[in-house]
Amino acid sequence: MEESSASAPLWVGRFEQPMDGAAWALNASLDVDRRLALEDVRVNQAWAEALHEAGVLSAAERDAIVAGLGGIAHEFQTGTFGFQAGDEDIHTAVERRLRELVGPLGGKIATGRSRNDLVATDFRLWLMGQLPHLEGALIQVQMALLAQAESSGDVYLPGYTHLQRAQPVLLAHWWLAYFWMLERDRQRLGDLYPRVAVMPMGAAALAGAGFPIDREKLAQRLGFLAVSPNSLDAVADRDFAAEFLFIAAMLGVHLSQLAEMIVLFTSQEFGFLELPDAFATGSSLMPQKKNPDIFELTRAKAGVLLGHLTALMTVLKGLPLAYNKDLQEDKPQVFAAVDTLLALLPVLAAALRAISINANRMREAVSAELMATDLADYLVEQGLPFREAHAVVGQVVRQALALGRPITDLNEQTLKAIHPLLNQDALVVFDPVQSLARRNLSGGSGPHAVAAQVQAARAALAQRYVPGLGETMRSKRTSEP
Repeated sequence: MEESSASAPLWVGRFEQPMDGAAWALNASLDVDRRLALEDVRVNQAWAEALHEAGVLSAAERDAIVAGLGGIAHEFQTGTFGFQAGDEDIHTAVERRLRELVGPLGGKIATGRSRNDLVATDFRLWLMGQLPHLEGALIQVQMALLAQAESSGDVYLPGYTHLQRAQPVLLAHWWLAYFWMLERDRQRLGDLYPRVAVMPMGAAALAGAGFPIDREKLAQRLGFLAVSPNSLDAVADRDFAAEFLFIAAMLGVHLSQLAEMIVLFTSQEFGFLELPDAFATGSSLMPQKKNPDIFELTRAKAGVLLGHLTALMTVLKGLPLAYNKDLQEDKPQVFAAVDTLLALLPVLAAALRAISINANRMREAVSAELMATDLADYLVEQGLPFREAHAVVGQVVRQALALGRPITDLNEQTLKAIHPLLNQDALVVFDPVQSLARRNLSGGSGPHAVAAQVQAARAALAQRYVPGLGETMRSKRTSEP
């Protein structure tokens, strides 16, 4: 493999022969880490400033390097940057181009730093920039769920356990259950941010830079919240990536659970919900079909997100301290997870807003048997211990099944034969509206409780858990060509 000196590997001095071509292709990571290009330029610019403050670069040298890096940023932004075959990764490409622009002076940018701390810093900085976008996309899904809840009014449907009809719940309560799942995911993104915003730069390869770098000032310049306390750990730590992938996987699981219920409820067997044409597909063979492909794909994406988490955790599980080339496999998993979520969330938000409901079908599915617990509660109010009341109502249900009639059709004689406290007056508990009204405790499915829950959801959406880019980072972006 013949290369010019400008594009030779950064480690070429130790070696007498070039690397085998196939081995080079396996080792190189440019196809993946090139998306860190602007972060790499920003970190190098800040590093040049730190080197100047440490007395390594003169003001003129710093200015020339920073200007050269600014030109490189412009090339990336305009798509005119020319990669070469010898560019092993984005860091090599940037340094190679800097030396082309400013001559041997460009080599000074590598003083006191390693690709080990540089890539970790770039990666963290990139994820810090993505988290606000992910939170924003997640909020849109939450807003769609909240909009459905607010428009549901007094519509009720069966609540399910074990996928068996259990008790009536307001449809708004059903939608909000998924809202709160996603709220926990959003909070987790916010909890993660401070652990991502820890700067490794200055750790060098593993032992720390050999020059008096003011790391705290450098971190502030780049928008980090803290500096890594241990140089060995700094270059090895990918906890933040694994934690993000867990959050992504957990979010995927929640979305998959919602998607599964949408698939069920839009089926002809349920008919509770109707898919909008814009978010459904047809069959290439059967003209009558309307398929919930978007929601089926959502279920599948959960598996993909879980795969990314599993892949990275498996890479990390047996690594010796400190940096190892295995860590090159961290970015593909995180990049892919971010891409998946940013593609999926907006579509889901729009689809959820457009779903229509069949209120009559939902109400018709709430039969008297779903208020069996209310009958047990009635007996408790008459002084019967709950376990005894539970058994009595079980006998009532069994008797109705044996007669092939609804519970509400049982006469008073039949009821009293089961237990003397049962009479026709007890049958008033089989009104689903009254059943819901009994459940107005905080977090319950009653109308007043759900109205309060809607207000709590609105208040939750007003809270942003992930910081924006911050004034320092925003000004740096603006200043770049």
